[in-house]
Amino acid sequence: MKKRYLIGLLVILSLVSLFIGVIELNPNDLLQLTEDQKEILLISRFPRLISIIIAGMSMSICGLIMQQLSRNKFVSPTTAGTMDSARFGILVALMIFPAAGPIEKMLIAFTFALIGTFIFMKILEKVKFKDPIFIPLVGLMFGNIVSSITTFFAYKNDLIQNMSSWLQGNFALILQGRYEMLYISVPLVIFAYIYANKFTIAGMGEDFAKNLGMNHKRVVNVGLVIVAIITSVVILTVGMIPFLGLIIPNIVSIYRGDHLKNSLPHTALLGAVFVLACDILGRVIIFPYEIAIGVTVGVIGSGIFLYLIMRRSAYAS
Repeated sequence: MKKRYLIGLLVILSLVSLFIGVIELNPNDLLQLTEDQKEILLISRFPRLISIIIAGMSMSICGLIMQQLSRNKFVSPTTAGTMDSARFGILVALMIFPAAGPIEKMLIAFTFALIGTFIFMKILEKVKFKDPIFIPLVGLMFGNIVSSITTFFAYKNDLIQNMSSWLQGNFALILQGRYEMLYISVPLVIFAYIYANKFTIAGMGEDFAKNLGMNHKRVVNVGLVIVAIITSVVILTVGMIPFLGLIIPNIVSIYRGDHLKNSLPHTALLGAVFVLACDILGRVIIFPYEIAIGVTVGVIGSGIFLYLIMRRSAYAS
């Protein structure tokens, strides 16, 4: 799939997204917008569209970085405990610092996400059975342990309802003034592109990287920091979007290969297109109500994940 096709599809879906909603708005209205229509576009529709594009791009790239560094196609923030650790961090922020602002919560969530990701990477080093499907299962088990601890403390402190807002991704609550933190992801995505060649070399193994004179540990740490920050920002702003960082890099690698710098723009574009398509589907399927993005991406993403596993099994046999 060529990049221009993805860009064209993204533009078309973006325009469609702007005109879907309970308050009617069509392209002809753009020539003479009323005050109410201007407010709808500026306060709700545009912020929602921007947040979908940024979240889709950044979470897909997080998955690509994690797969490259772990040398496993089934590792992502969903299957490495990163998202669950970030949610645990948000719970700690709510318990210990109830008056903390979004930036403080993000920093605490980032710290927990980074610790959780480092623990998973250490587990990865200790696991002798390196089957590609076994590793993410270990990550899912680790994530479920962290999630169970989060639920226990949330129940004990009567915060179950507060935590539910971070359990499922939802763009319905995105308004002007409530999504701007996502802009933190933009420079990190650019930095990931600049660092892409180093991530590719690091993914070939520590010995290979050292032979080329590269500090393998530092590159891995930079990659994990990028993943932890982006994951924390997206969870705090939008909520959990499962399987996104898992399936998009795998789809791109099928037709673009495994060189990170070549596949990164395609991964970003396809991630944005996929989330946008899922969001539009969730908004029209039971209109005027909508299905949360966490549900639509989860259902479609899990189906694609199963297909990827069966595809790998077919090629292995």
